[in-house]
Amino acid sequence: MHDDTSGHPAPRAAFTAADAYTLRTALDALGGVRDLDTLDVACGHGGTAGLLARGGARRTVGVDSCPDRVRRARERQSGGRDGRAAAVEYVVADAADMPRLGPFDLVTAVYLFSHAPDRAALHAMFRGIRANMRPGGRLLSLVRNPGAYPHVDWSPYGMRILDRVPDGDAPLLKAQFLTEPPVHFEYREWAHADFAEAAVDAGFSTVAWQPSRTPPAEGTRDEAYWSAYRAAPVSSLMTCTA
Repeated sequence: MHDDTSGHPAPRAAFTAADAYTLRTALDALGGVRDLDTLDVACGHGGTAGLLARGGARRTVGVDSCPDRVRRARERQSGGRDGRAAAVEYVVADAADMPRLGPFDLVTAVYLFSHAPDRAALHAMFRGIRANMRPGGRLLSLVRNPGAYPHVDWSPYGMRILDRVPDGDAPLLKAQFLTEPPVHFEYREWAHADFAEAAVDAGFSTVAWQPSRTPPAEGTRDEAYWSAYRAAPVSSLMTCTA
């Protein structure tokens, strides 16, 4: 998993482990991706795109607005680090102005919508994805949960919210990944209702939500550790049907 705000590889933090587990279990519940045409938007360094390719997707395309991230994703697959990820096609494009690349049966988007700078861009992202999907296709998106700051401390799970600034169509949250040194980033605190409104406006027929799932307890990340996280997780999984 990744967060598309930085040029750094995803930190190996507990919340990213929960994100990965949530997405993998959702894909398994859909029956996997074998022989599907798949798209990963805001692909970063290619982690999720590689997962789709290794799962047997007929075609996998990764899209990111940052040329450097796309370059690194291509280097990663050419170096053989992702196995089946050699099948991934990478494209530099803005999600709010995405060209026709499909049609696709399945689209994934990890934290993409939380970085829409305004409502127009948010709706454009959903429209661009829907235009690239076959009828009946699925969109799986990890989206950040609103309302946590200043009540929830995610420091034990690898990130911290520093400030919440009222700004434009959605508040701006200033945060950091707790790496060494910390990596600072920002995102918009959109409500889940805003995501649902944009999805329906784009033509998706259904919108559903699933809570974050956590990996099996192990070592210091025991059941009490994960239970506290599930009470106030960083993200939820949004599932939309085209």
